[in-house]
Amino acid sequence: MSEPRKLEVLRAIVEDYVHSREPVGSKALVERHHLGVSSATIRNDMALLEEEGLIAAPHTSAGRIPTDKGYRLFVDRISEVKPLSAAERRAIHSLLEGPDDVEDILERTVRLLSQLTNQVAVVQYPHVSRARVRHIEFVLLAPRQVLVVLIADTGKVEQGVVHAGADASDEDIMALRARFLGSIAGSQLDLMTQVLPSVVALCPPALRGLAGVLAHGLERLADRSRDERMVMAGTANLARSNVDFPLSIGPVLEALEEQVVMLRLLSDMAEDPRGVTVSIGRENPYDGLSEASVVATGYGPGSSAKIGILGPTRMDYPNTMAAVRAVARYLSRILGG
Repeated sequence: MSEPRKLEVLRAIVEDYVHSREPVGSKALVERHHLGVSSATIRNDMALLEEEGLIAAPHTSAGRIPTDKGYRLFVDRISEVKPLSAAERRAIHSLLEGPDDVEDILERTVRLLSQLTNQVAVVQYPHVSRARVRHIEFVLLAPRQVLVVLIADTGKVEQGVVHAGADASDEDIMALRARFLGSIAGSQLDLMTQVLPSVVALCPPALRGLAGVLAHGLERLADRSRDERMVMAGTANLARSNVDFPLSIGPVLEALEEQVVMLRLLSDMAEDPRGVTVSIGRENPYDGLSEASVVATGYGPGSSAKIGILGPTRMDYPNTMAAVRAVARYLSRILGG
């Protein structure tokens, strides 16, 4: 069996099984695909594919389905990720353009990606290890209450209220805002604890107490920004794929609920030359995802945060990879990455 024909037969089996969810037989392959060989030859080819562990017979079925190894070979031989259609690109553009709040953008993004792929979509919040201060704002809410706002260059906004030990005026707040902003704009968020004490020390003695309170508030907001989080949409799609998880869909739902599992998996996925990484079945380090596949890619500044989908191993890999890559590129463009 030549390598090109082996790949062609495997491709046909994968495509038919993904489409029909039914084990694929040699007769169906001959009828639906122009493989240029007889049904007997196809049966022999399928026997060889089974010997290599690329396809398997579920229970007593006469047909065959791809194994994790078969899906892996199929995905590895996708030479390049095809572009989305013009209509799909317009849909992405119209749904993602407009909002400038990063939380709104990420929520729109996962809903869109879930709709495009009919899978569960997940996106990590942009990493802040390299994020920098874009802007800060102090707003006097009451004589001893100040709203502190921290905006990162990733677009992420954090805010909180601090309580001053004494009455403050609008003039005091404006003077401190100008001093802080002039000193820390462009500073890395993870270096804020090192930078802020020197800013407080240079403030006029009469304002130093208030400056210390505001600096502490900024430190807390920077710490909060470092918490790893993700946004998710399309969990209901898993319920519709329940038959694709014969062991149990429970562990998959648990992995999604315990975000740390998905965050670690996304962070550990290596880069692929095609720009999209695929982890199939038992390749996933978490046992609960042994019947699932994850397709992901990086986005944003440095492409360090990931966006992707999770679904059953029986998925349309070419279209899913194209959708993940296209949405990630739009997201990067919107966030200035």
